[in-house]
Amino acid sequence: MPSLSQKILAFNNSLKYTSPLPKGIGVMNPFSGDEIKRVTRLFYNKYYGDTKPRYMILGINPGRHGAGVTGVPFTDTKRLTEFCKISINGFSSHELSSVFVYDMITAFGGVKKFYSRFYINSICPLGFVSMDKYGKQKNYNYYDSPELIKSSKGFIISSIKSHLKLGFKRDKCWCLGSGKNFKHLTLLNDEHKFFKEIIPLDHPRFIMQYRLKKKDEYIAKYLTLLK
Repeated sequence: MPSLSQKILAFNNSLKYTSPLPKGIGVMNPFSGDEIKRVTRLFYNKYYGDTKPRYMILGINPGRHGAGVTGVPFTDTKRLTEFCKISINGFSSHELSSVFVYDMITAFGGVKKFYSRFYINSICPLGFVSMDKYGKQKNYNYYDSPELIKSSKGFIISSIKSHLKLGFKRDKCWCLGSGKNFKHLTLLNDEHKFFKEIIPLDHPRFIMQYRLKKKDEYIAKYLTLLK
């Protein structure tokens, strides 16, 4: 029987976005490239190399400095090296959401305990980027424009269905982002009955950017809701 790690890696490798995109928006695949594939193989084999079902925690879509660099959602290169003991060659990244997530994981009991119970990915497992007036790429969320919401809906539905077939628990799901992300996931869930219950969590970036002084309070809230 294939391990959960094998199923996750096969899922990541199968992802393709074929829907038309709004003008000025591009797709970012965080799972492409030989080094990324090496790193993700090490990560998932280390923490998901069994057949035990986990609960899903779903973010928005991958960002350029987290999964966009490491291939592991909400994990930058610093956290990957420090906490997971996996080094990545040729890349370096520091991402605010990753800082919060790994502080929370530490409070939960560490990476081994956390990843034995939970699996983090995104509602839309591929990322999007836009170009600013200076020609610099910026992160773009699937819900940032009505056009992209419409374009990405079929891909998102298909991805969640494919994800669930890997063997994740369906009685509960946690949503990273208690605003628009939770709203859109709830609408999709009402239509397709992915999960019995969706529990919103304030997004790590929001906490680090706007509520940093209350970070410990948010970590305690996460632990309460996750346990």
